[in-house]
Amino acid sequence: MKIQFTLNGTPHDLEVEPSDLLIDVVRDRLGIKSPKRGCGKGDCGACTVLMNGRSIRSCLVLAAEADGQDLATVESLSANGPNDLQQALIRRNAFQCGYCAPGVILAATELLARQPHPSEEEIREAIAGNLCRCTGYEAIIDAVRDVAKPTRKPARARKGAKR
Repeated sequence: MKIQFTLNGTPHDLEVEPSDLLIDVVRDRLGIKSPKRGCGKGDCGACTVLMNGRSIRSCLVLAAEADGQDLATVESLSANGPNDLQQALIRRNAFQCGYCAPGVILAATELLARQPHPSEEEIREAIAGNLCRCTGYEAIIDAVRDVAKPTRKPARARKGAKR
């Protein structure tokens, strides 16, 4: 079957089998290696990609389901070098082996797009589906908090200003 989708801003027309998984098409056919084959059951988050801005487990999605969709991997975030989130993760030394990094970054990216100033609980919930065996998640949470836009406080009246 023929499918069309956009991956990291580039349109693709592909012939796929009905049983082809999205992870296999992205990694093996298109050469994008950041989504990793992990558990194969959607539990670890290593295969995370964004579909229309929402994180999905590409090991659980048939390639045919991507037809007409906009897909993004972590490569799309750093076309001009590491973005603010990636820089914060580097500053915080948030990752050791890096296996989980692409999935965590995409989950945090989705969260920050949806909720620019998330609470710690919201950050923890957003990355909960991404298993990391190397860290205690604290540096990751701190990095996401570093780039989260603060809630705007109401402007205070200046001294002597008429009310």
